[in-house]
Amino acid sequence: MTTPRMTTPRMTTRRIALAAALAAALSAGTAGAQEWPTKPIRLVVPFSAGGANDIMARLAAETAAKTLGQPIIVDNKPGAGASIGADIVAKSAPDGYTFLVSAAGVISNGMIKKGLPYKDEDLVPVAMIGVAPSVILVPADSPYKDLKDFIAASKAGPGFHWATAGTGSTPHFVQGVLQTRYGAKLDVVPYKSGSESITAVLGHQVDATSEASNVALPYLKSGKLKALANTWTTHIAAYPALATAAEQGFPELRIAHWAGIHAPRGTPDAILDKMNSAIDAAMKTPAVIDRLKSSGIEPVGGTRASFAEFVKAERTRLGAIVKATGMKED
Repeated sequence: MTTPRMTTPRMTTRRIALAAALAAALSAGTAGAQEWPTKPIRLVVPFSAGGANDIMARLAAETAAKTLGQPIIVDNKPGAGASIGADIVAKSAPDGYTFLVSAAGVISNGMIKKGLPYKDEDLVPVAMIGVAPSVILVPADSPYKDLKDFIAASKAGPGFHWATAGTGSTPHFVQGVLQTRYGAKLDVVPYKSGSESITAVLGHQVDATSEASNVALPYLKSGKLKALANTWTTHIAAYPALATAAEQGFPELRIAHWAGIHAPRGTPDAILDKMNSAIDAAMKTPAVIDRLKSSGIEPVGGTRASFAEFVKAERTRLGAIVKATGMKED
């Protein structure tokens, strides 16, 4: 027979004290999330200033700050294919004062790079900002009028040289789809950045590359480069005449430069909801829509759930390309 355990007045008092402390901590956490933000917010951009990701981040930060009542400071931390900036945020306190401007590279790094200092699950999706469709570019005097011509010519001859901004960059994924799904002969020539790739195309050192719409548009409008296709699902508002790859018979080529917001794992849901709401509202502001669309970027916004679903689908899609191409870290 088991003897019932005696509860002393001291034990009862201790339990009551612990329960009260726990309740107070939970209450304080809830109150803190409700009051957030009470100081400036840091938005880490894992790329250099001036690119599509950075442009979207700065415009979103400027507008969302007005809604939240606190400054949002954009902090560029480029390097290692976005993993330096991602690592900073993954290891930051989950208090709602440090966020990451995420991109496709953040999603694909774990599939390509060995020994990342953080895990994918250390970062959680918060909000979608926008999309800059990727544009396939060739020299202005190129004889190819569209993507179909270009791919056919690559198959008929020894192939073409294709510039990328390094392993796992958006141009690398575009090349991967064209080669593994449609049989294009494209020899990758890696550069350190998209701007170097553009320079290589301008100088006829390579035959083609792809770049974000906002970067490509000035070259297209000045006649310095020619566009063969837009690799996203919709036309570019600032350059509507350019057909999508899908319209030209290549439906599996769906790649874009996109920007979203991720937070350190453990950040309170109430804070994530507030940040999402502020970003979504920003992407629905007429002035923001006009500024983004005029530069070739499509604002998106949406809920936390819709962005999480987008990230999940992007991870699956990019993972299939990594596997098909055998894409590995340089």
